[in-house]
Amino acid sequence: MLDTEVLIAGAGPVGLTAAIELARRGVTCRIIDAAAEPPRCAKAVGIQPRTLEIFEGMGVLRQVLDSSIELRGQIVYVNGVEVERVALTLPDDIPYRFVGLPQYETERILRKRLVATGARVERGVALTHFEQDDSGVHAVLTDEKGERRVQAEYLIGCDGAHSIVRKGLGLSFEGAAFAEQYMLGDVELDWSMPRGYGIRSMHRTDGVTDDLLVCIPLPGANRYRVSMLVPEELATAPLGGVEHGFEGSHPPELHHIQAVLDRLAPEPVSASSLRWSSVFRISHRIVDSYSRARVFVAGDAAHIHPPTGAQGMNTGIQDAHNLAWKLALTLAGIGAPDLLASYDAERRPVGADVVGRTVRSAREGIGAGETDADFVVRREAQLLIDYSAGPIVSNAPADTGGPLPGQRAPDAAGLTRDAVAFPIRLFSLLGRTDHTVLIYVDDTAGPESSALVAALTDAARRAAHGRVDVYLIAADDAEPASALPMIHDRDGDFARTYRAKGLCAYVIRPDGYLGFTEHAPAPEDLTKHFASIFR
Repeated sequence: MLDTEVLIAGAGPVGLTAAIELARRGVTCRIIDAAAEPPRCAKAVGIQPRTLEIFEGMGVLRQVLDSSIELRGQIVYVNGVEVERVALTLPDDIPYRFVGLPQYETERILRKRLVATGARVERGVALTHFEQDDSGVHAVLTDEKGERRVQAEYLIGCDGAHSIVRKGLGLSFEGAAFAEQYMLGDVELDWSMPRGYGIRSMHRTDGVTDDLLVCIPLPGANRYRVSMLVPEELATAPLGGVEHGFEGSHPPELHHIQAVLDRLAPEPVSASSLRWSSVFRISHRIVDSYSRARVFVAGDAAHIHPPTGAQGMNTGIQDAHNLAWKLALTLAGIGAPDLLASYDAERRPVGADVVGRTVRSAREGIGAGETDADFVVRREAQLLIDYSAGPIVSNAPADTGGPLPGQRAPDAAGLTRDAVAFPIRLFSLLGRTDHTVLIYVDDTAGPESSALVAALTDAARRAAHGRVDVYLIAADDAEPASALPMIHDRDGDFARTYRAKGLCAYVIRPDGYLGFTEHAPAPEDLTKHFASIFR
């Protein structure tokens, strides 16, 4: 008998995202974690603008912003001299900035959201073995009471760098480890550095970095997550296998951190209030496949790499976000036969890029050798992820200068609708569980536009089994006749951003990426697009 539709191993940010997104769509899932208590370490501390967009859709954005600190930039020192001051600025078309939040706080917020869906984390429960066949996944779970067997339709491994799920699938995990070991600490620093700026201070001899201090701001007065090379007395011998994450039976003490501050801090400073510390090893690896049949891996179970640029947790959250809506459609019996295969096709290239890029950034610095600062900051903000080569994205039309299928759907401001007193954003229209079709019309669309809008709407709803929201975006001076909810592009921001003119159609996927754009759409175009997603 089926115990649950989806079993999720691992209750970190990635597993919690998967559970929330599935539960929001009515999927029954069980999420387990071998640890008896949630961790209290600030492992991942940076949240990217793209992840904040995801959190908006999940209903946790306000809580995240209330608890976090804006990351405003970085100041770099070499041999005690300031050599660079970088501001983390984004263009006005991006709704959110970079923020810092300890991972345990991110997990707390996500756990609370999960409970609101009616689910909860089962702690002290470990996945020890699983098999799969045409009937589902047969798993063995172990807790203090012993072993028990459960059956699920699907299994998602969000169980970290040493993943039982990855090993059980027999996936390769090719890569290597950094020879250096690091120590991390969560401390308060009584210095005058500007609030919200990270500090990177290096000592170099003959152009080679031989000492390093990195301080990332955390919420609270003068609070930072500091990282530095480990002293010899705390170093541990390599154990073989995958070496990544926290280790060592002797965590660093305050005097170990203070010694590095005395050598490298840009001004005299004392560290205090040590909340947590650890020795940390870094590897860079990626699996050969993100899934096999009914079993998937996400987050650190699929890819590990240096923490440079705060890419890891954010990439894992996007893994789960990409997979959940596809899994929900499949479980509802309306997903296309190859829909789940698109998870690996879309996300593994992203993981491979992140692994390669963070290794280069760790050695050379973020954006080293690149001249387009806007491109670099958008890429690090994870706003340039592109699924255009994937199997469920329509072929790009003639390039009009607007966003193309496979790219992130940009926001637009200055929209209005009846009965709402203030302008609204495009993102506020997105339900985030189903697809959204936007049909744009201006006064050049022609007299047949109303009939075409109706035909496009009918085609989308039939092809998507009704799992679609359709809006009519009208130029401010246009008044097309339609039964659709009508949104007016009062300021022209939508038309400028999407390069819309005449009659156009856009499909925004539940994960916020464009699946279809067309400036001369026909109903059969929408039908063909949705055939790659729905049965």
